[in-house]
Amino acid sequence: MYDTILVPTDGSDGATAAAAHAVDLAKIHGATVHALYVVDVRMSPISENMDHDEVIELVDESGERPTTAVLDRAERAGVPTVEAIRLGVPHRVIREYAEEEGVDLVVMGTHGRTGIEHALVGSVTERVVRTLDVPVLTVHPGSA
Repeated sequence: MYDTILVPTDGSDGATAAAAHAVDLAKIHGATVHALYVVDVRMSPISENMDHDEVIELVDESGERPTTAVLDRAERAGVPTVEAIRLGVPHRVIREYAEEEGVDLVVMGTHGRTGIEHALVGSVTERVVRTLDVPVLTVHPGSA
């Protein structure tokens, strides 16, 4: 049923919970997990004109890559992985990546924001759910 499972990650608790579900599903279905981190061009000091290698360098300088937890979990489970770090607006890049890679399922964490905080900050997960043509499984940070 699933050959390619995408886990967009930002290193948050919600993303960690999503990775657990994605790896379990990948193991059951013999799928590959794609761990995607999107460097948001709307965040300083990032700009759309930066070279991909410059962006990777900035990510590495900031400490552990947000994809590491997903990759480590998959490795322990014996699930094949692909790591991708892209630059752009997160929900758009996630959609483009899913289309390019022929993703069968996207598994994403939520931050659990509600009310005014949700309205002001917005939700990458919500935008992905609304704009992708493949199933999107959303995982709350408290679930594992």
